[in-house]
Amino acid sequence: MSASTLVDDWARLSSRQIATNGIELRVVDHGQGPPVVFCHGFPELGFSWRHQVFALAAAGFRTLTPDMRGYGGSSRPAAIGEYGMAALCGDLVGLLDAAGLEDAIFVGHDWGAAVVWQLAMRHPDRVRAVAGLSVPVAPRPKAPPISILRSRLGDDFYMCWFQQPGVADAALAADVRRTLLGDDVMSINDLTTGSGAERPLPPWLSPDEFDYYVRAFTDTGFTGGLNYYRNMDHDWELSEHLAGAKITAPALFIAGADDAVIRFTPTTKMAAVLTDLRGTVLLEGAGHWIQQERAAEVSAALLDFAREM
Repeated sequence: MSASTLVDDWARLSSRQIATNGIELRVVDHGQGPPVVFCHGFPELGFSWRHQVFALAAAGFRTLTPDMRGYGGSSRPAAIGEYGMAALCGDLVGLLDAAGLEDAIFVGHDWGAAVVWQLAMRHPDRVRAVAGLSVPVAPRPKAPPISILRSRLGDDFYMCWFQQPGVADAALAADVRRTLLGDDVMSINDLTTGSGAERPLPPWLSPDEFDYYVRAFTDTGFTGGLNYYRNMDHDWELSEHLAGAKITAPALFIAGADDAVIRFTPTTKMAAVLTDLRGTVLLEGAGHWIQQERAAEVSAALLDFAREM
């Protein structure tokens, strides 16, 4: 299937607005069989899972793929506090309820991975199995996470820079193409200097696919996604009851070996949380956007995992 065909076929998939947890999520519902819910990260969309949606649906799974709260066709509440982890997990529980499902396999990338790990802790009865991409799970830290990141990586580290409302929002929206083509997630300069018109597309992203993202974020801006980061310390304050919590659902972790995220969030701490880790897949030569960059390998790993559940 060509990239252009993928864009056209994605646009033709059945989607609907699902009322959940006081908001609406735009959800693509494709295929029939055991349910798999795909959760994207920042700055992405449900569209980021297009390769896996078609692959898993063709293999006999029902895929449910939302634009997460704050993104795309889903609700974008104005208040920063509306993007806390309890709300994000509540959205997914409500999605299951609306779809008439007791549980599902949950797959998340980037912020979506953080959410599905937390969902498996907070609502274990709704998670049949869980797969996290690019962001490994770790025990609750002993101090607020932003303070730890500031001390280790400085105020210019991107997660710290994101904390001030309005600042990153305006900078990222000023050149949507530049923001979406930032290739070093740790560098503010990469997100705020130069022109997006001068940046080439990565080989795994076609002009038609990239235009899909540009149109969406030109319309919505980036504030919804940035507000996830702005709740990190507050989420920590509210999660004392999860200190020492385990995830008992079968789990899988997939990452690119060259992903900067696993340099400051090491995979070695996963064993302290996951009691049933079925595998860790590190894709050599791959970066952060692995479900698009190495679509076939990620789809194959997820299929092998899902078929065991």
